[in-house]
This record gives sequence, structure tokens and C-alpha cells, in this order.
Amino acid sequence: MRNAALRALVGGALLLAGAGPLTGCGVLGGNNTAAVCDDTKKAFQQYMSQVRALPANQPAPWGQAVQQLAGKVDGLAAKAEDAALKKTLREEAKRLREAAGPAGTGDMAALDGVMKNTPTRIGAACD
Repeated sequence: MRNAALRALVGGALLLAGAGPLTGCGVLGGNNTAAVCDDTKKAFQQYMSQVRALPANQPAPWGQAVQQLAGKVDGLAAKAEDAALKKTLREEAKRLREAAGPAGTGDMAALDGVMKNTPTRIGAACD
């Protein structure tokens, strides 16, 4: 569990690296894309801070943290005025919810996959 948890954490850390695809968030003008993309990045940063403090040998809090993140991403999707960004965030929230159950029981494979691909998916919608 500990190694899988760390892999998921490292995958999510790509969002924080500054060189990842989310750095171009909000280039589109005329709507709230920049603000939603910025808030999305902040939500993932908060998640990363939260899971760093979670014990790797207790899976239940991991599942709860992922569920909370999914809720935040869903809320951001509701705020998004850009249709492509809205759709991307809703899909990402769905992926996170699907990964939360297994993560809550110690299976981090799905979460690892989601977190590995999140920067590319959201980054494309924010560019």
C-alpha cells in the first residue's frame, strides 16, 4: 500500500511542478476559464497537501480525500462557462470518484492512473 500510495502522490505532484500542462491554464478570454483553471490547480494543490499527511497504511482516509477532491472538481465544472472545460472537469470528477472506492480499500492502481493523466487532460482544456 505504501508504495502505491506514494506513486499516486508522485503522479499528482505533476500538477504542482510548474512545468506541467496546467501552467497554461486560462489562456482563453471572454469567460471565466482562467479563474476556473486557477481554482482547479489550487484544488489539486490542497489535495496534495492533505494526502501528504495521511498514513500510507490506513487506506480509508485516502478514499475520503479523493472523494473530496472529486466534489471540488465537480463544483468547478458547474462554474465553468467554457463547454470543453466543463466537460473535462466533469469527466475528471467521475474518474476521481471511481478511483476513490478502491483507494479507500488500499488499491491505488486506479488513482495512480487518474493522477498520472490528469495534468494532460485538464491542461488541454485550460490551454
